[in-house]
Amino acid sequence: MFRNYLITTLRSLRRSRVTSIINITGLSLGMAVVMLIALWVLDELNHDKEHSNFDTLGQVYVNQQISGNKNVMMANAYPFANELRTKLPQDFKAVALASWHMQSLFAVGDKKLNSDGMWVQEDFPSMITVNMIRGDINALKDPHAVLINESLAKALFADEDALGKPFRVGKDFEVAVAGVYKDLPRSSSFYNVNFLGSWKGYEIMQPWIKNNSDRWDNHSFQLFVQLNQPNAYNAINNKISTLLNPYFKNPNWKESLMILPMKDWYLRGEFKNGERAGGRIRFVWLFGAIGVFVLLLACINFMNLATARSEKRSKEVGIRKTLGSQKKELIFQFLGESLAVALISLVMALILVSLVMPWFNEIAAKDMHIPWNKPLFWSCVLGFTAFTGLLAGSYPAFYLSAFNPIRVFRGSFKAGRFAALPRKVLVVLQFTVSITLIIGTIVVKRQIDHARNRPTGFDNQRMVQINMNTDELRKHYDVIRQELRQTGFAADMATASSPITSLYSTQSGYNWQGKDPDFIADFGTIGITHDYGKTVKWEILQGRDFSRSFQDSASMIVNESALKILQFKTPLGATIKWGERNYEVVGVVKDIVMTSPYNPVEPTIYILSYDWANSMLVRLGDNKSIPDAIAGMEPIFKKHNPSAPFQYRFVDEVHGKKFASEERVGKLSGIFAMLAILISCLGIFGLATFVAEQRLREVSIRKILGASVYSIWQLLSKDFCLLILLSFALAAPLAWHFMNIWLQDYEYRTTQPWWIFAIAFGVALFLTIVTVSTQAVKAALGNTVKALKRD
Repeated sequence: MFRNYLITTLRSLRRSRVTSIINITGLSLGMAVVMLIALWVLDELNHDKEHSNFDTLGQVYVNQQISGNKNVMMANAYPFANELRTKLPQDFKAVALASWHMQSLFAVGDKKLNSDGMWVQEDFPSMITVNMIRGDINALKDPHAVLINESLAKALFADEDALGKPFRVGKDFEVAVAGVYKDLPRSSSFYNVNFLGSWKGYEIMQPWIKNNSDRWDNHSFQLFVQLNQPNAYNAINNKISTLLNPYFKNPNWKESLMILPMKDWYLRGEFKNGERAGGRIRFVWLFGAIGVFVLLLACINFMNLATARSEKRSKEVGIRKTLGSQKKELIFQFLGESLAVALISLVMALILVSLVMPWFNEIAAKDMHIPWNKPLFWSCVLGFTAFTGLLAGSYPAFYLSAFNPIRVFRGSFKAGRFAALPRKVLVVLQFTVSITLIIGTIVVKRQIDHARNRPTGFDNQRMVQINMNTDELRKHYDVIRQELRQTGFAADMATASSPITSLYSTQSGYNWQGKDPDFIADFGTIGITHDYGKTVKWEILQGRDFSRSFQDSASMIVNESALKILQFKTPLGATIKWGERNYEVVGVVKDIVMTSPYNPVEPTIYILSYDWANSMLVRLGDNKSIPDAIAGMEPIFKKHNPSAPFQYRFVDEVHGKKFASEERVGKLSGIFAMLAILISCLGIFGLATFVAEQRLREVSIRKILGASVYSIWQLLSKDFCLLILLSFALAAPLAWHFMNIWLQDYEYRTTQPWWIFAIAFGVALFLTIVTVSTQAVKAALGNTVKALKRD
């Protein structure tokens, strides 16, 4: 019996070659897309799970309420760590302060390099469970101990054993390698942490840290905790929510602590107005839904083509039933055919996924691989294939097996008036999904472009920023600036306490005439040098820039957002007190987008200061090409800063990276939308082929009676065009609704103009017409004599 079913299946596939090719191609594309999306979703869901303490590790966030404004931030004050240790020792296995991911200068002999890492308290390495190759994971009790990963060990010491080897950090702080750990994978939140330095050593290098050990209002550090129990987050969060009340007694300034579990760092780490606002989990749901819909489109193709060709197989069904075949045997036969197509499609899908995986990894910024050697993978793939085959073949199987043999042999079995209705419904469903994906892709791209084209308030072209991580750079700044300008390699140059693409510090304690005594103002505060404005080319709206012609040591420049808070009717000459000093407002500048391009600009105050320099900005000379300018700058920096390599970043590239996540989503959704349209067009092509063949005699008679090729094309195409119109009517409101929800996550967001929907409809209609026309024109130009002679 099985042999008979197999032979019948192979004959059926061979006899309907076009249909079989369309089915296999559509299903293989759909299955390939689902596999890629499934691997991507699994990688997202498994982020950070390589850390052994995944279930008990958390990061402390501060919920800050200042004058009614709510803000959730990762920055903690130094005393918070000890407060948790001493007040709740029964709840925490470990508590550790850590610096931000930062770049430090390492030197071994004449070899110098900058590397990214963190300075942490001694329990931190065990908390995140770095995989030690050599050395002691608990060695950071020693202020001169550093743990480094394999890559940094090789970069510093080549093939020598790094353990115990001394080297310098910065200019003259001596440390030694106390351990080497395996590089953390890309799927770890600490992926780019190449070293872990001792917190005690960090305090020695940066005395201001120790000086702030009792400051409750200086939020400059990260704070990590390891719980004793994995399911105790809610209970502990309730306990620590009021822990800081004794230290923040001002009713207009309240702070509370909360712990975000490691499982939520990556996928649910966003906050809005003091509340959890999701995060990348929305992309997981988005692509999961896309995968389901793309596979559904492929299955719809199979159902449509199988039911469309029911008349051709009606006699086969009638004969089988006459010879004694039961309905369940016929169902088994047709489901078997569907499973055979699914298995062939699986093989093709695996080949496709293998071929495109490197390219997909590059777009998605992942390091994914097909787990060929895992039984779970094959169980899922085969189970998924069986499900797909049964889903795709279920409707045709029950539909075909229900034919009445008597009506078939009498010739009275005809497709009734509503026989094509299920196929039309499925076509409408296909293109509803496809048009929705097209609209969504366009909206995502518009949102990216909207933020990218947002006026930044400065000119980011031909400008580089350099991290000032040595005292030599600070001491020789004026000499370096003079030489770069004289040689023409730099048009201008300045330093600042924050890079132009970040905001390192916000400060409170500002007072001015007319301010509500209970109102607490929090401003981004940046110390800059005289030439900052000319270097970044900011736009002065009122007043003037800092100038060496004036005594500007007690002057301030504010941006537009700060002016809205200050509410000065005539800001120039107004006095603002900060600390014990009065400052005069000498200028107002256009808002500069320093943080997220999707969020409002922070109210910011600029103060003239050469002592706060953390970042150097260089605008390259207009008369030099960029490569020549960079090449000319390097020896000047090496001459005056020999202890560090010359490293720089282009400002426009740093700014561009802020769009990376959305751009990846846009590219992936665009690819999936194109595949969805392709699969839908394959289905339309198959149906058009069937319709043209079914109506061949009618077409021939119409031609004999004088019908033109155009009228025949119109006859065969109009039904499909009407279906696309109906699909668009369903897709447009759905797409608008869901994309409107998606856009709400961005405070600075685009709109959904009518032409987006017109483009989506036009693309779907054009592709449908092109696809159907190939068969309609072929039928119109066919041989009428041969068509009329057919049985």
